[in-house]
Amino acid sequence: MPGIDECLLEVMRLPGARGASVVDWTSGLALGTIGESPNGDHEATAAETAEVARMTAEQPAFARLVAGDSADRSGEAPGTAVEDVIVTTQDGYHMLRFVETAFDSSVFVHLWLSRSEGNLAMARLRLGELAERLVLA
Repeated sequence: MPGIDECLLEVMRLPGARGASVVDWTSGLALGTIGESPNGDHEATAAETAEVARMTAEQPAFARLVAGDSADRSGEAPGTAVEDVIVTTQDGYHMLRFVETAFDSSVFVHLWLSRSEGNLAMARLRLGELAERLVLA
């Protein structure tokens, strides 16, 4: 099972990968980075993508109720229904893949993929596999 550095190295092997990071979306801190950053600053990119991840993960429209679960008093459904978020730009894709963890599951992998060189479907599948195997220590 790969750790953060190994996971990021594997992500960068995807065709068209320009940069990647593992980010804690509650703090906006990058736990690891590799390659290029869309704005030239990995820490700023981590904070910006964390806002998107947090906004998505906390919206009731994306929540699911699992059989046997019920919403708590605040109206929030238990767990997160969001697997990933894909943002398209003119020249690339930004994929945020949420990582399930034994503790608070507030981590995601951000992949910046070239639109002309990358394969979005393949990258999404591979990123999902890597996120499942990622070990956070």
